[in-house]
Amino acid sequence: MVSLNELAPVFVVIILALGYVSYLVLKILKKKFGTEKVKELSEIIHNGALTYLNKQYKILIIFVIIATIAIYLFKPNMAIAFVIGAVFSAVTGNIGMRIATAANGRTAHACEKSLNSGLDIAFSSGAIMGLTVVSLGLAGIAILYYVFGDPEIIYGFGFGASSIALFARVGGGIYTKAADVGADLVGKIEKGIPEDDPRNPGVIADQVGDNVGDVAGMGADLFESYVDSIIATMVIGSGLVATWATGSNAVILPLMIASVGILSSLIGMFFVRTNGDNPSGALNKGIWAAAIIMLIGSYFVIDYYTHDINIWYATISGLVAGVIIGGATEYYTSENYKPAQTIAAASQTGAATNLITGLALGMESTLIPVLAVCAAIIASYHFAGLYGIAIAAVGMLSTLGITLAADTYGPVVDNAAGIAEMAGLGKKVRERAEKLDAVGNTTAAMGKGFAIGSAALTALALFSSYSIAANLKGINVAEPTVIVGLFIGALLPFLFSSFTMNAVGKAANQMIDEIRRQFKNIKGIMTGKAKPDYNKCIEISTEAALKEMIVPGAIAVLSPIIIGLLLGPEALGGMLAGAITSGFLLALLMANAGGAWDNAKKYIESGNFGGKGSYAHKAAVVGDTVGDPFKDTSGPSLNILIKLMTIIALIFAIIMYTH
Repeated sequence: MVSLNELAPVFVVIILALGYVSYLVLKILKKKFGTEKVKELSEIIHNGALTYLNKQYKILIIFVIIATIAIYLFKPNMAIAFVIGAVFSAVTGNIGMRIATAANGRTAHACEKSLNSGLDIAFSSGAIMGLTVVSLGLAGIAILYYVFGDPEIIYGFGFGASSIALFARVGGGIYTKAADVGADLVGKIEKGIPEDDPRNPGVIADQVGDNVGDVAGMGADLFESYVDSIIATMVIGSGLVATWATGSNAVILPLMIASVGILSSLIGMFFVRTNGDNPSGALNKGIWAAAIIMLIGSYFVIDYYTHDINIWYATISGLVAGVIIGGATEYYTSENYKPAQTIAAASQTGAATNLITGLALGMESTLIPVLAVCAAIIASYHFAGLYGIAIAAVGMLSTLGITLAADTYGPVVDNAAGIAEMAGLGKKVRERAEKLDAVGNTTAAMGKGFAIGSAALTALALFSSYSIAANLKGINVAEPTVIVGLFIGALLPFLFSSFTMNAVGKAANQMIDEIRRQFKNIKGIMTGKAKPDYNKCIEISTEAALKEMIVPGAIAVLSPIIIGLLLGPEALGGMLAGAITSGFLLALLMANAGGAWDNAKKYIESGNFGGKGSYAHKAAVVGDTVGDPFKDTSGPSLNILIKLMTIIALIFAIIMYTH
């Protein structure tokens, strides 16, 4: 059993982080909305987001109860851990959503004062989400380890987190893109009105969707990766206790590395300040500061607990891979670089060439992230074996507190820009908010790339644990059942993406019909004399998202169990290998192509190739509309698919093959 003294540093760091979170919450809530119109819009978005979450939780409670009973029959303590993991994941999403929707209007008002004031509120709201995710994730693992003393039991916590994450990501992605696609196609293309125009009935649902998908969804996604990577390392480390000179330190070490990461993120946050008009530079300063502090701090922690420099090399290989993936994602998606500009140029000859160029770019963009992950795998295994691969995932996610803060800052400034437009705060405020939003688009794209890369390493760490639990010395790809498993595993991400893409299409059709109906039947919308029925559009997105998330979720949960029962543990290992490989590549393609299509459109809107309203712009809007479910629904959901299937297979193996 681990003693409380051994875990004391972990709990001290958690208390520090949550103390700073409390300070940031009070700071944001003290800020003013400025005008009643800003407050009204913010409250509509806030209420719409919470209505969706509350309805989603009612469905998820049913799943949690069924899964808890099923696990309890075999592993009662693991069932307790499962419930705690599900609750903690839901709580982090709820906190992040509440703060983001409280900060959006306040950010818009702060932009009246200065760019830095807007940045301060938006980033503070992101910091609350980032620090809440890492603090509660680490707290859940540490408490369960202290109570049960068995890292294997804590896989239940990871399964609970993964389950909530899948439904949060899929449901949130369907919600946000149904609203976005519907609002864009009718508003921009048919009616020729600007983005975030208050006359558009779908515009508030679109704003709600940004929070549902990119705050609650992204937070749940990375909460899951974070806890799963730590748990997998602890379990693999527990197998080294008898053979490793440092004994039980192999189990405690990932908790300590995660604690250093939280401290590094906290310090890095104080570097996020801009005196001029460069919010991108301010965010990068904070992220780089945290990474450098983590690099140094982890060396001393690893040296203290293991006296083995090789463990530090393995940890750093993951951190470096994360930085490379983030940089590659920025290059392929930012409007400041050639790839997105090439798509914009291709738009001059129509939507078809825009789509062809975007897809080709998405395929090409898989190269650097795959090589980075491969290099991290080889390096970490060379230095520390399977434990090295697992701890590389911990290293990649170590500064999640600040990287997630920079990511969830995006939806807040996006909402702020929309509120500034709808509330008529003036050109200067709108320009400042849009400047913050432009950076938010890049950080969101980088966040998705980072989430995908960390998902691949985390899934590999879980896969290593599965091999141990299922007593597999290796997987023979010449066996027919293994080949079948490989093909089925490679198929599942495509099938899953098909369901989620179709779900967005169906929901968007309903949204388009409703927006057209309102433009036609509510007299005075276009002249601004009548208000659209925003709540009806929010209701359509909510119902569609909750209905359409069930089938993709069932695929993820049931596939490993069915393959394991019918074809055995080796075939299930083959299925996981196929799913991780194809899911990783497909997720990169979709996320990067979608991000590039979005920023190619923005590049044209900034005055290139004819600017807004030009032939190239209309083609780019089509590309962006196709890219929306790519980057915000299907692509990000694949992260969770590969992790959830792997952890379900792992728990299945623990129940079936270990005694």
